[in-house]
Amino acid sequence: MRRRSPIHGYGIFARRKIAKGERLIEYKGALIDADQAEGRYPEDGTPPHTFLFDADDDLYIDAGVSGNSARWINHCCSPNCETVQEGRRIFIEAVRAIRPGEEISYDYRITLDEPHDARARRKWVCHCGAPGCRGTMLAPRKR
Repeated sequence: MRRRSPIHGYGIFARRKIAKGERLIEYKGALIDADQAEGRYPEDGTPPHTFLFDADDDLYIDAGVSGNSARWINHCCSPNCETVQEGRRIFIEAVRAIRPGEEISYDYRITLDEPHDARARRKWVCHCGAPGCRGTMLAPRKR
């Protein structure tokens, strides 16, 4: 069920108990190439608002076009779900049991072409409030 989220904008909340490992939804939308994706969602917000999900080399799923409710799932640094890719399809699956009323989330792990510097971390700020929140939706640095 979609409603206002304490994390960001709208979110999706469990209506029933969800078991660990349960597949919840497929991330649906139009399959577009990098040229079509460029400029489709202006980066004027902090964080920028986008419904693009990386599906393959230079291919994206744009849930803003023919998308479903998966587009409202917010980022969390300590998520209760993860994304599973099968070919060019993306599915959301529970990584632990989820209680009714709990917000559904996954770690966006955004990667950029440019360095993940302080400016980028501020631009992609996280407000999940989870213990151990890393403060950004960007992927953790590889060590």
